[in-house]
Amino acid sequence: MKYILFVLAGACSFGLLSTFVKKAYESGFNVGDVVGSQNLFGVIMLWMLVFVTAKSAKQTSASSTFKVTKRQVLSLMAVGTTTGIVGMLYYAALQYISASFAIILLFQFTWMGILLEAIVERKRPGKEKILSLVILFVGIIMASGYIGGGQEAVSWIGVALGLLAAVAYALFIWFSGKTANHVAPITRSAIMLTGSFILVMLVFPPHFLVNGSLHEALLPWALLLALFGVVIPPLFYAIGVPRVGGGLATILSAAELPMAVIMSYVVLNESVNWLQWLGVAVTMFGIALPELMKRKKSKAVIVGANVSA
Repeated sequence: MKYILFVLAGACSFGLLSTFVKKAYESGFNVGDVVGSQNLFGVIMLWMLVFVTAKSAKQTSASSTFKVTKRQVLSLMAVGTTTGIVGMLYYAALQYISASFAIILLFQFTWMGILLEAIVERKRPGKEKILSLVILFVGIIMASGYIGGGQEAVSWIGVALGLLAAVAYALFIWFSGKTANHVAPITRSAIMLTGSFILVMLVFPPHFLVNGSLHEALLPWALLLALFGVVIPPLFYAIGVPRVGGGLATILSAAELPMAVIMSYVVLNESVNWLQWLGVAVTMFGIALPELMKRKKSKAVIVGANVSA
């Protein structure tokens, strides 16, 4: 049970980010300030954790997982640039659309990942995945609020940025799952975030370090975003996912969605009507459906085998 709670806590921490970003914007900061400071403090926190865990692992066989080659470092940093792109696009989208709608758009990475798998591996998606895609499309339309009068007008710039963030997230998941998997998760995360940090600094030079923004009001938001967006999720996932399994972890990770919507409703006072709440539920069901059908099929096979025996 405690490992399930670790995965849930990691997912819920992700769900807090959009609210923190919106509050930072209200304080007068821009995308560059927010995403740059998050990456800076996130890199510092992660590398501190790497050094602490590597030191404690020196006396065990696990110490080998902290060793990486130059080629692996470059590969992981390249993969990490996709997370930087996700942050920049997603945080930019939050300037144009509500936090509750932005998270729905980001969650479209689920069907995009299925499509990417089908194209790259020439693997035709099963019926359960196709059904899941249909449900996800229905969910996003309902949750957007644009068919129930929840919003005045559609910001197509915000929609485009949100969907591009989802594309980048799908690419990150795809490549990260195939790069240096034997390396300790905390080390992989630190190296990837370093790649993200370098990219973000090139796109948004760190003016916040010299213009006094950190001392004004940016520092608290930067630390919160780094802690809940960079440190806690990968650390808790590294602890919980191996114990609960990837399938169940995917379902549990959907907790990010309602958390983001609840926070936008409670903290940001965004209007969320009953149709949008239903859309959130439909989207979560669409995410969980393939794994639920897979589990049902596995149980049927086991029961059939027991009966025939």
